[in-house]
Amino acid sequence: MSATPLAPKALGALQDLLWEDVKVKVAGIDVDGVLRGKFMSKEKFLSAASSDGFGFCSVIFGWDIHDTVYSRELLISNKANGYRDILASIDLSTFRRIPWENNVPFFLLSFFDPETKEPLAVDPRGTLKTVTERALKLGYEAYAGVEYEYFNFKETAGSVSDKGFHNLQSLTPGMHGYSLLRTQLNNDYFLALFDKAVEFQVPIEGHHTETGPGVLETALAYTSALRMADNAILFKYLAKSVGMQHGVIPSFMAKPWGSLPGCSGHVHVSLRDKDGRNIFAVSEKEASSGGREGASYKDTKYISQEAEWFLAGILDGIADVLPCLVPTINGYKRLVGGEAFWAPNAITYGYDSRAASIRIISPPSCPPAATRFEVRIPGADMNPYFALSAIFALGLRGIERKMELGENKPIGEYTREERDAGKVRMLPTSLEAATIRMMRPESVAREPEVLGDAFVDHYGGTREHEVKLWNEAVTNWEVERYLELA
Repeated sequence: MSATPLAPKALGALQDLLWEDVKVKVAGIDVDGVLRGKFMSKEKFLSAASSDGFGFCSVIFGWDIHDTVYSRELLISNKANGYRDILASIDLSTFRRIPWENNVPFFLLSFFDPETKEPLAVDPRGTLKTVTERALKLGYEAYAGVEYEYFNFKETAGSVSDKGFHNLQSLTPGMHGYSLLRTQLNNDYFLALFDKAVEFQVPIEGHHTETGPGVLETALAYTSALRMADNAILFKYLAKSVGMQHGVIPSFMAKPWGSLPGCSGHVHVSLRDKDGRNIFAVSEKEASSGGREGASYKDTKYISQEAEWFLAGILDGIADVLPCLVPTINGYKRLVGGEAFWAPNAITYGYDSRAASIRIISPPSCPPAATRFEVRIPGADMNPYFALSAIFALGLRGIERKMELGENKPIGEYTREERDAGKVRMLPTSLEAATIRMMRPESVAREPEVLGDAFVDHYGGTREHEVKLWNEAVTNWEVERYLELA
């Protein structure tokens, strides 16, 4: 993993870095991708940093996004174990200062079982670290990028609650993707997102308006996979914090409005060898002479054989890990009928195709070194650690097994008749269906080299809880449709 520029090279340097500070902020990540943390005195922090860590209440893995205890007892945190403490280990490589909080020092945590000292099965950072370490054993380093789309509202937490989450005021009106005018209406906020991200060691590659009232898109700079997931989580924290200072709520909800495009969380992935060479790239000679011989399809002529195996691995197992990419009830609203908004709901791929679930980005549209896959299934509400873990685990499985694309043709080669005949495999259309599929005994997700039983049983239980709450809810749509006429 690439450390932040501020990170100490050794524990001994930590005291010098913090010599003027009196407190430190630390945070870990729960299964919903929410930062859970606190301030610590410098003395307590230094003591924890020089040992295995410190005790942290396990309930962050025993309750949901709104602090409601899960519907059934799950393994890590429950009544039987008294919602015991788990071990929080401070990752010194994540050191940064929070520029909008008086430059307070900040570190991320990873969570471990206090008895075995093994990583918790569903600790997001630990899950991804396990997958990236497996990649290293195979001779690869995992690299990734994340793009977020998000609606922005001229509201506060108090005002949206008072309005019952209705009739919210968008930051700007109308549909204005890539607009140079709309950003000037809230220029201080728009620029602060970029500038504070740079100060916060979360590098940004691109920042612009996206189509939709008040919608922005921010692409985070490509880096190693664990650093990318950290940056992705911290960008959300940054956006919400900066938004508070400007009277703005940025929302990473996948589909706030039925009649408008949803918010994507597109993920870009590739592998590099120990020399930094992109494993997915063809040679310069192949790039300039019509592509790789032996490619399965025209769309894969400009990616390597390893990349083709990686792609086949994703296609083989993506439906079985879908809750890791689309974790909420609302996320599936973005996918159902999503073709109108380039939100894929089928297991498809294609060269430079924004209609496909997996877009191949390769020559001739980019240099060989920039070759990568863009997985377009996740929404902005994804947990980036779990999304990246699932994608890389499936891809590595494909490489290890030398999986072939076989009859998995590129999206552009399917005929209308083949689509009508069901030859194009569809993704589950609800969190309930996706969770049932993930938790099946024969699910690819359960394989030890993918996510494993412990992860699937716990994380699947959290998704069952989400489904239970949804099934018990009575929505405005139901009341409006049935109250008078039923």
